[in-house]
Amino acid sequence: MADKKARRGFASMDQEKQREIASKGGRAAHEKGTAHEFTSDEAREAGRKGGESVSRDREHMAEIGRKGGQSSHGRRNRDEERGDHRS
Repeated sequence: MADKKARRGFASMDQEKQREIASKGGRAAHEKGTAHEFTSDEAREAGRKGGESVSRDREHMAEIGRKGGQSSHGRRNRDEERGDHRS
């Protein structure tokens, strides 16, 4: 077990407890006036930059496409087996 890190502190808490603590921190920051709120333009720009960054990795994009195709194909097969033919 020497190669595994022990989960301590925040990481050792269950997700619900982590969520509760994080939520309190977010509310406190808003009340204090120190929380950053994105304008729609800032959010749009951040999303555009993220999309550009991710799409540069051709291997990653190919994997996303494969997963989507497999999901779509699997759903189509299940629908056909049930007799649900949507076009």
